[in-house]
Amino acid sequence: MNPAPPAGTITIAGKKVSRLGFGTMRLTGPGSWGDPEDRETALNVLRKAVYTHGISHIDTADAYGPHTAEHLVQEALHPYPEDVLIATKVGVLRPAPGQWVPLGNPFYLRSSVEASLRRLRVERLDLCYLHHIDREVALDDQIAVMQALHDEGKIGHIGLSKVTPEDIDYVGKSLTIAAVQNVLNMHPDNLDPAVELCGELQIPYVPYSPLGADALARAQGVLAPMHWLLNYADHIAPIPSTCEPRHLDEIVAAVRANAK
Repeated sequence: MNPAPPAGTITIAGKKVSRLGFGTMRLTGPGSWGDPEDRETALNVLRKAVYTHGISHIDTADAYGPHTAEHLVQEALHPYPEDVLIATKVGVLRPAPGQWVPLGNPFYLRSSVEASLRRLRVERLDLCYLHHIDREVALDDQIAVMQALHDEGKIGHIGLSKVTPEDIDYVGKSLTIAAVQNVLNMHPDNLDPAVELCGELQIPYVPYSPLGADALARAQGVLAPMHWLLNYADHIAPIPSTCEPRHLDEIVAAVRANAK
C-alpha cells in the first residue's frame, strides 16, 4: 500500500495527485548543469519521494541538466506507477551553466517534445509546460504548436510557466491551461498576482522555489515557508526540490506537521 500523501491531494491535468510535489531541478549538477555529484543518491531521492513519502507529482524539464533530470526520472521511476503524474517543460535553451534562454520557435518546441517523449520513455507527456514564453516569437505560434501536439496525442495537458496574469488571460482564450508554474515563496519580492487569478479560474498553481534560495530561507528552515504556502490557498501545489534524502525527509515532516 502506498503511503498517504503528506498534504492531501489535488487534481492536476485530470489526475488526483499529492498536493506536495517534488521538483527535480536540484538533482543535477551546480547551476542545473550536468550530472549530479552522486547519481545513486539522486535516484534514491526520487524513489524515496514516491515510494516512501507518497508524493505522486514529479516535476521536471528538458532544461534541467539539460536533459539530465528527465533521464534520472526515467531511470528511477519507469515504468511509472499509474497514480504518478510526470510533468515536464519545454521552451528554454541552455547555452551554459546558470544560463536560461527562452526559445519558442515552433520547430524547436516540437523537437523538444519529441525528445522528452524518448527520454521519459512515454508515448504522451501527461503535462507539458511552455517553460518560458519567448517574447521574440509570436505567442500565437507558440500556443499553436503546443495545441497541435496536444491534438496529436503527444501532450495530454498544457501548462504555462513564468507568466503574468495577462499571459494567462490571453492564452486561456485559445487553449485549456492545466496548471501555472511561477515562483512563489515568503520572500516579499516573490509575491505573485497570478495566484489569485488562477484561483478564480480554478487552475492549479504550482510554485517553484517554494523554500526560497537565500540565507533567510535557509535560516527559517522548511516549516514556516511550507506552512505559509499550504495555507495560502487550496489551489497551490508546491514542488520543493532537493538532492539530499534527509532534506526531503525534513520537508515532508514539516508538511505532515502542518496538516495535523
